[in-house]
Amino acid sequence: MLRRLADQFEISSSVHVAANNIERDADWFLLKLQEEMGELTQAWNRLTGRGRAKGRSPEDMQRELADETADVLGHLLLFARHNDLDLAAAIERKWLFRPAEVPKS
Repeated sequence: MLRRLADQFEISSSVHVAANNIERDADWFLLKLQEEMGELTQAWNRLTGRGRAKGRSPEDMQRELADETADVLGHLLLFARHNDLDLAAAIERKWLFRPAEVPKS
């Protein structure tokens, strides 16, 4: 599932960088992830009253938080894909569970 999602992010990212003449070298993947993490932090600060709302409604700020979280996830998956990291195996190893398992209520 993560690999398929990473592939979808790759397609979207490839279109974007081609349209904007951006070169994705090895550093770009980590730097872009860091940039997106900063934007997520900024959205969190706005939502929690630690930053200026700049006229945004609470609903707008919540949507912005979700959008920036999606960007972080996308760029994390792109970083892992570029570096040939098996995130599913790492999750199982580090978090001691299998991603396909669903806890019983």
